[in-house]
Amino acid sequence: MALKKKFLKSKPVCKVTFTLPPEAAQGAKKVFLVGEFNDWKLDATPMRKLKDGSFTRSLDLEAGKDYHFRYLVDGRDWENDWAADRYEFSPFGNCENSVVSI
Repeated sequence: MALKKKFLKSKPVCKVTFTLPPEAAQGAKKVFLVGEFNDWKLDATPMRKLKDGSFTRSLDLEAGKDYHFRYLVDGRDWENDWAADRYEFSPFGNCENSVVSI
């Protein structure tokens, strides 16, 4: 997994590219990026499937913040990002969220 960050010079925004690799996607048909940036709406941010079986999505996020997120695979399985800046326990379940710091 990879988180690519590109800070924009013109605004206090960072373009973050989220990638779920094929070994984590495990042949998934659909993956959604779910987190604080979309109010944890399960179907608000679909990811694009690439030929190699990975999924990707870029978002412009406000700089100077931390964002909790996870990947929802085929509407039933949750995956964390192995390349997250850190992990924190979720207040809504017995699990950890991935965290990206901008």
